[in-house]
Amino acid sequence: MIEFIAVNMAPIMFASLIVFLLLGYPVAFALAANGLLFFWIGVELAPYSGGSINLSWPLLNALPDRFWGVMSNDTLLAIPFFTFMGIVLERSGMAEDLLDTIGQLFGPIRGGLAYAVIFVGALLAATTGVVAASVIAMGLISLPIMLRYGYDRRVASGVIAASGTLAQIIPPSLVLIVLADQLGRSVGDMYAGALIPGLVLTGIYMLYVLIMTIVRPGSMPALPKEARSLGSGITSLFIALLVCAGVAYAAHVYLTPVYGENADILGATVGVAFIFAAAVLDKGLKFNLMSRLAQQVIIVLIPPLALIFLVLGTIFLGIATPTEGGAMGAVGALAMAAAKGRLSMEVVRAALTSTTRLSAFVLFILIGSRVFSLTFYGVNGHVWVEHLLVSLPGGEVGFLIAVNLLVFVLAFFLDFFELAFIIVPLLAPAADKLGIDLIWFGVLLGVNMQTSFMHPPFGFALFYLRSVAARVPYLDKVTGKQIAPVTTGQIYWGSVPFVGIQILMVALTIMFPQMVMHYKGADTGVDPNTIKIEVPGFGAPGQNNGDSPGLPGLQLPGGSPFDGKPADQGGGQSNPPANDLSQPPSFN
Repeated sequence: MIEFIAVNMAPIMFASLIVFLLLGYPVAFALAANGLLFFWIGVELAPYSGGSINLSWPLLNALPDRFWGVMSNDTLLAIPFFTFMGIVLERSGMAEDLLDTIGQLFGPIRGGLAYAVIFVGALLAATTGVVAASVIAMGLISLPIMLRYGYDRRVASGVIAASGTLAQIIPPSLVLIVLADQLGRSVGDMYAGALIPGLVLTGIYMLYVLIMTIVRPGSMPALPKEARSLGSGITSLFIALLVCAGVAYAAHVYLTPVYGENADILGATVGVAFIFAAAVLDKGLKFNLMSRLAQQVIIVLIPPLALIFLVLGTIFLGIATPTEGGAMGAVGALAMAAAKGRLSMEVVRAALTSTTRLSAFVLFILIGSRVFSLTFYGVNGHVWVEHLLVSLPGGEVGFLIAVNLLVFVLAFFLDFFELAFIIVPLLAPAADKLGIDLIWFGVLLGVNMQTSFMHPPFGFALFYLRSVAARVPYLDKVTGKQIAPVTTGQIYWGSVPFVGIQILMVALTIMFPQMVMHYKGADTGVDPNTIKIEVPGFGAPGQNNGDSPGLPGLQLPGGSPFDGKPADQGGGQSNPPANDLSQPPSFN
């Protein structure tokens, strides 16, 4: 029995960790306690393991170095920066302005509010990267309006919860930072790879809303005219966009001779800045050249888009690292909040408190995972997992199906941070051995782990929405009608179609890997296997011994080091006499 336990220590250790987690112990402490407990057991059973356990007490001396490696990881500094940025933006009122303006822009069409929620959810994802902030903001602002104008409760709940989870796959997502760190890859490459799948997922959400407006038109009615306080003015907005494009093109042509390839970005910046300044002046000086709707859309949309470029644009262009981009985003968020007059010590204090809490949470999980991995690797757990996954039937396809099913099931019970720190380090070596690109693999897991926020009954996005949705009937302040509450069952059922869409997105990512693989840039068309590098020899001028070509003008006394013999024995000629180094050189 002892021999059986010693030989199968790895699966027993992994199963016990799952039991610890299901019993409700905090993840960081469950990882550390499990690692230390099985370290002691492993040391005691090492003589019975037949060499499969490589643990001894002095190995614990490696833990301080492992902890220091976590705390000195510059990549993880991006997490507090992006968290701080997201919370400041959420307190600045940006979400309220976006939802109100975009809701009125899409209001005249059926499902307009749902489109607006998805669009704003994608914008908030690209600026905040925090699911809780996005779901709570949209639940507080959009859900009462949707209920006021007759939206189906399940559809409204599902759209809000799903749009909030876009923050997990659209950069600058926190989970992508953690995945890049655990996979040993660049955060910038992970962001570039995840951008198109995130936008495609946003488009599929909108396609679902379109289908629902056709199949069940009464479930998502258009906003009545009296609810659209900004009035009409789509034509004015289109004209403003055309002027913006014209200015951008003219600036591009003017700047191309000086700035070359960067002229397109600079031209677009000039065009956007021009139309933003025009809208601000038009509103402030009351020229009224633009409609109120056009003014509001331009003034509200451009600042967050500029912040997105400040963060993601600088990362993708190679100007800044993700950590530096996060720092610039945090400064930009403070500037936006100050411009709206909503920056106060209370806002900064709340943002710092939440940032510290989340950063400590991540750090403690990482430290616990280091203790667990020290023991798990000592009992050859990584070898056991690799053999288990690589030997699955179906090769690479079988591996991907099994891994995605595993992550999908575990997402019912574990948070995405827990999945990233516990499961991903075990899966990465097997994926690498099968020749799978780890950036693509990380994005695929990110899309899959996104479902952890939507799974009934434990999805965090559902909990966030439940915390702000009405639990009892209430009197609407605008219409004066009594509005029925939103039940937990309606929130759960509303999330089911979007979980199905996310599973579809996993399949699309597998079927069309180029959505992610574009991060490598254009194919040069050169096969690396055809590249041949020849190192020239060091024989006498013109000498070629058959192993390496001679390099004229270079010679060494005693022959070439690649010949294996003096030059005067195999080269057919003798070396010239060596220089006399006993006398100083003469320059006459």
